Amino acid sequence: MDSGAIRRRLALGTSVLTASALLALASPAAAHAAPSHCAGRKVRTLTFSTGSVQIYKQAGYLCALTVPKAPGTRRKMTVSVHARGLRPVVDTGQYAYRAGPVTVHVGHRRVLIKGEVGQGSVSSGWTRY
Repeated sequence: MDSGAIRRRLALGTSVLTASALLALASPAAAHAAPSHCAGRKVRTLTFSTGSVQIYKQAGYLCALTVPKAPGTRRKMTVSVHARGLRPVVDTGQYAYRAGPVTVHVGHRRVLIKGEVGQGSVSSGWTRY
């Protein structure tokens, strides 16, 4: 094997290692950038002063999660989905990136969705999705 082939293989190996290291460093940031863990299509976003509630629907199920405008700081967050005639499903706690997701089978019932981040909150009112 001549010295040119050896140099090419070393350069290729170095570039592969560099690319894999960059991907490994970028992966944790990409994981926090995509807060959606709900299946289905997004049907609505309820915005309020300190965040938003994202609502997804698939095959009679409704999924919601609350996302803050400024993620990274732990604060009280809540997301609640209440299908009429059933008990509400709530996720509340001290979170840095999102509250939820919560999923409920709603069928054709009216639904009340609430979200809260810190002092800001939103309520959808009784609505069909």
